[in-house]
Amino acid sequence: MVKGTSTIKRTESGTADVRDRDGQGWVYSATVKEHFFNPRNLMLEDIDESQYNAIGRVGSPACGDEMKMWLKVDELLDTIKECKWRTFGCGSAIAATSMLSVMVTEKGGMQTGAALKITPRDIMERLDGLPNRKIHCSVLGDKALRSALNNYFRASGQFDRIIVEGARIIDSQTNVTDRDIEEAVLDGADTLEKVQQKTKVGVGNPDVVAEVEQLIRFYKEKYYS
Repeated sequence: MVKGTSTIKRTESGTADVRDRDGQGWVYSATVKEHFFNPRNLMLEDIDESQYNAIGRVGSPACGDEMKMWLKVDELLDTIKECKWRTFGCGSAIAATSMLSVMVTEKGGMQTGAALKITPRDIMERLDGLPNRKIHCSVLGDKALRSALNNYFRASGQFDRIIVEGARIIDSQTNVTDRDIEEAVLDGADTLEKVQQKTKVGVGNPDVVAEVEQLIRFYKEKYYS
C-alpha cells in the first residue's frame, strides 16, 4: 500500500490503481494485490528464534524499510522447509517478500543454492510485474534471504558458501561505493546526472565517470531490462 494519503481504484481486470494525494499513481497486478492483502508466511506473533537455524536482518536505504527473516533449513537435504518474515515496509515490499517465501518453500522446499540464484526479476515475474518506481522494494526480501542463508552457512561451518557483499569504493574523494550507485539507480536515478545529484560521485573526480556510467548501465539492465 502507498504510504501516506492515497486512494485505490479497482479495475475490471482485478488490478489496483493506487494514487497519492497529488493524483500520481501506478497500477498493481492482481497477484501483487493478493499477496499484499493476504501475505504468506508473515510472522506477526512473538517468535522462538531457537526453532530456526537461519536468521537474517537487512535494511534498504532506497526506501527506508527493514526486514527480518527466519528459515528452517533441512541440513541433510539442504532445502528450505520454512520461511517466516517480518517487515516495516511498503505494500510492494510485503507482496514481493510474500511471494519469495512461497517460492523457496513450495514443492517440498528449494535447495539453498537454487534459492541464492533467485533474482528480483524472478520475483517480479511471479507477481506479474511491479511498477518501475517500486522495483527497489523487491530487493529487500532478496537481501534478507541471502543474509539468513549466510547466517546458516556460518553457523554450520560452510564458510566457503558465504556470499561476501562488501561495497567497493568507486570515488575515493567522496567515498561513494558501487552499492551507493546501485541504491541510487533503484531509487530512480537512471542517468549520470541524476546519480551525481544523489551521490556527488565523480563531480570533482572525472576520472571515475566512465566506470560510474558502466555501473549505471549494469544496474539498469539488472533491474529494469
